[in-house]
Amino acid sequence: MTEINERVAKLRSLLSKHKLDGWIINGTDPHQSEYVCDRWRTRNWISGFSGSAGTVVITQDEALLWVDSRYFIQAQQQIEGTCFKMMKVDTPSYPSPNIYLREVLAKGSKVGIDKATLTVKSQQAIAEVFGGDLDLVPYDDLLDMIWTDRPPVPNKPVIGLPDEITGFSAAQKLTMVRYAMLDHGATYTIISSLDDIAWLTNLRGDDVSYNPVFLSYLLVGKQKAWLFTSESRFSDDLTKEISQDFELLAYDQVVPTLRTILRADDVVYYNPEKTNLLLSSTFDSLQKVEGLDFTTDLKACKNDTELQGMRKAHLLDGVALVNFLSRLDTQNGEYTEIEISDMLKEQRGRNSDCIGESFAPISGWAPHGAMCHYSATKESNAKVQGDGLLVLDTGGMYTFGLTDVTRTILFGNATEEQIRDYTLVLKGNLALASARFPEGTCGYQLDALARQFLWQAGMTFYHGTGHGLGFRLNVHEGPHNISPRPLAVALKKGMIVSDEPGLYKEGRHGIRIENIITVREDVKTEFGQFFSFEVLTICPFESRLIDVNLLSGQEITMVNAYHRWVYEELKSLVDDSALPYLKEATKPLGAAK
Repeated sequence: MTEINERVAKLRSLLSKHKLDGWIINGTDPHQSEYVCDRWRTRNWISGFSGSAGTVVITQDEALLWVDSRYFIQAQQQIEGTCFKMMKVDTPSYPSPNIYLREVLAKGSKVGIDKATLTVKSQQAIAEVFGGDLDLVPYDDLLDMIWTDRPPVPNKPVIGLPDEITGFSAAQKLTMVRYAMLDHGATYTIISSLDDIAWLTNLRGDDVSYNPVFLSYLLVGKQKAWLFTSESRFSDDLTKEISQDFELLAYDQVVPTLRTILRADDVVYYNPEKTNLLLSSTFDSLQKVEGLDFTTDLKACKNDTELQGMRKAHLLDGVALVNFLSRLDTQNGEYTEIEISDMLKEQRGRNSDCIGESFAPISGWAPHGAMCHYSATKESNAKVQGDGLLVLDTGGMYTFGLTDVTRTILFGNATEEQIRDYTLVLKGNLALASARFPEGTCGYQLDALARQFLWQAGMTFYHGTGHGLGFRLNVHEGPHNISPRPLAVALKKGMIVSDEPGLYKEGRHGIRIENIITVREDVKTEFGQFFSFEVLTICPFESRLIDVNLLSGQEITMVNAYHRWVYEELKSLVDDSALPYLKEATKPLGAAK
């Protein structure tokens, strides 16, 4: 903890030297990635908080960390004993970082931020709050001057995916992008988002843990495209193949190259929420068109090949999950949280098409399960024994897709409260999965379906109900989601999203049930096209936690139909020793009393 305080003190000294009154650390990289490589784990380095989201503000008097409800418990624990104070996002009694700075700093104060991680949109938003009271100063990253052993920009090998896995070649995807450019009157589009670049190029890397992306930028013109990343990443054969569609240039050559290529009469299409100030400075004087990256919409709606790959990934994942669950002694066994997630990792690894995990596993026993994004460490690794609930949220990365599944597992005997809570969460999961909705419906319009039963009992959860998933890419993908936030993105055929209501009671237990679902066409009537969901996840629910008296007849039918499907899909694929568990876990629920 002393080390954290020393780092803050060194940063404050630099602020004085550069005549700055405050410094903002947004914790992202030049590509606005949710998860970043070690070089840009700035929020973690300065504060000790290891979560994936949060904002740090340093002034001469305060060191503050803003986090959302997912991380309230974790953040408080990790910054304890340091000079940092936790601030709660979207909580009325806590101002936002920008409002806080405006309120506490004297008029005319200067606030700095790393210009490589500041986007055009964020600059506008901060400046709007600051008004004429404060000056926002985009700056070189001051942490470079005090982070003496800061990791370099990664340069790990990149591989290519064959067309039979991706469904479309890179050349075909470039054509799609160029048609979109034509529709918007653009001569160039600049792409910074790493998963967008990976999707468009059909390349995958290993620069960020669990996310198969590589540090790069991409410029697409009407006739030519430039990929900015180190050529040394590629084998000779892959370099030759890539060069048919892209000119390869060094990662740090993007700014000078843009200044050379772009002309006064060009029209640049870019995403202001993803493009940093270093890049935007190269076309400030040109005509611009702003919008979501074309690739974001294109990759969100999976093609038939991608969907088939995702289905196959979930089938293989179901085999691993059932083999794992059948080996788990939930009555008399003694484990640790990490041992349990490692057991599942081992089962996934038995299949040669599983190339790793799709995110860091969440294995939370009893009170740890109430920390919805808890990640076990050597220090926190709790012993799992006796009576209680384990929240196990994991995923597999496969050659042709990825998975993300959460099951709440009962060890020993359940309390009435735990059974009721689990059943209410399950009802929400079923309600969303069985929804039928008209074309044009957005995720936020469906969100209450998953929360309604908890609300009726005076309870709720504060994370989103569903996030988009990438194809053999990032486990979190936009532009769509299902949450209370009114995001005006309609759900479309081929989009994949999670269905994961939960309930978290601090100090007692957590519950989350997550299936992955994909949007499919349903009936077409005089009122238009309707959609529904296809469930991809193949894994039993925890029947011992289900109170059939809280389920309707229709819900009982849904659970039984799901379990019958799980059994039929997996019975010939799981280990012989796992069959008794599979039969027991998927046996029909009885009627309510």
